[in-house]
Amino acid sequence: SFGFSGTNAHTILEQAPAEETEEAEEVTERPAPSAKRLDVVPWAVSGKSAAALRAQAQRLLAHLEADPGLGPVDVGLSLTTTRAQLDHRAVVRGHDRADLLAGLTALAEGGMAAGVAQGSVVGGRTAFVFPGQGSQWAGMAVGLMDASP
Repeated sequence: SFGFSGTNAHTILEQAPAEETEEAEEVTERPAPSAKRLDVVPWAVSGKSAAALRAQAQRLLAHLEADPGLGPVDVGLSLTTTRAQLDHRAVVRGHDRADLLAGLTALAEGGMAAGVAQGSVVGGRTAFVFPGQGSQWAGMAVGLMDASP
């Protein structure tokens, strides 16, 4: 409700009942990759320039060819969570390692392929305004945006 005291919201969270499960046997070896096709997996690559983007794709390709045991999902997670997001970016997406390596090869060679999207960051700044309920203040930040770039 939007009353004199503002909005009050309440949520009650409770842990789900524990399920009884059998103890899993200890796995000592990493399972071999299966030939099953995966859902779409993205590999994000970036560089400071278009040439740097291609060079990064070449380095990644060489690393993946040197270690064929790296899983596509693990590589995608690492690229997304541990790498810088520079101005020139590309995403290679595929269903399996072969699809992803083919797209990465095309990117490294400066070409395009199915499953490869490429672009660069457009300059600009983002402003967030949290006006509360604020429907009565349509256009309230226009003057601020004009006065403060």
